[in-house]
Amino acid sequence: MKIMISAEGVDLESHVAHRFGISHYMILIDSETMAFEAVPNSGATAQRGAGMQAVVFAISNDVKAVLTGYCSPAAYRQLTANGIEVFTGLSGRVGEVLEKYKKGELGKRTEDNGRLRSIARIDSASLVHALTGSTRQFANLLPMLISVVLLIGLFNTFMSKGLLSYIFSKSPVLDTLFGTCFGSIMAGNPINSYVIGAELLNYGVSLLAVTGFIIAWVTVGIVQLPAEIAALGAKFALLRNALCFALAILIAFLTMTILFLVSG
Repeated sequence: MKIMISAEGVDLESHVAHRFGISHYMILIDSETMAFEAVPNSGATAQRGAGMQAVVFAISNDVKAVLTGYCSPAAYRQLTANGIEVFTGLSGRVGEVLEKYKKGELGKRTEDNGRLRSIARIDSASLVHALTGSTRQFANLLPMLISVVLLIGLFNTFMSKGLLSYIFSKSPVLDTLFGTCFGSIMAGNPINSYVIGAELLNYGVSLLAVTGFIIAWVTVGIVQLPAEIAALGAKFALLRNALCFALAILIAFLTMTILFLVSG
């Protein structure tokens, strides 16, 4: 029989994970041979649907029992509906929990006691885990926040209103073309395109040009073209960028047409 235990590490000495859906690893164990395999949990960094991803993994691997710290009611219902036993409220090392399971010393989870345990089980380890996750997410967002602030400063310094008025002549076709060209040669996080787009609007550039700019920013990559050619081939890279450039202009006009019809 195959057993799955949510774990923080890759072996039987690892600690049982506090939450089923977002545990770092899922350890699959054959209860007869004691052979095991630690598989990274693809839902560990997911913001939504992590529990369901773990459920699908358990079902697809023909698991008969799940041992974990906490399992959400939705995941519990899906597991039990597929004939999988669920044991929660567990802590300690994976090997120790496995031995208790084999000796029949674990109680099955029910939705009521599982919910009560989830409320009561706020210990120091859970708090540290939550703080660590929050700190990691903030650290990942910090470079993006800094880049946005710097980008606004650079744009206001080097792009004057007079220069933009000279480039964008209020011609719908030319403005869209120039905006798309501008977006095509830039590279970076898509969020930055929104920052520049807002500044362009503040400087009087048409929404058509800004729409073409944003679409080209996220679909066309002239700066990254050499790397794309090396990875995917010159024919594919050139054709993809050309099509995306043309479609950016087309989508900009379609967007403005739809917006006009809706608002008019």
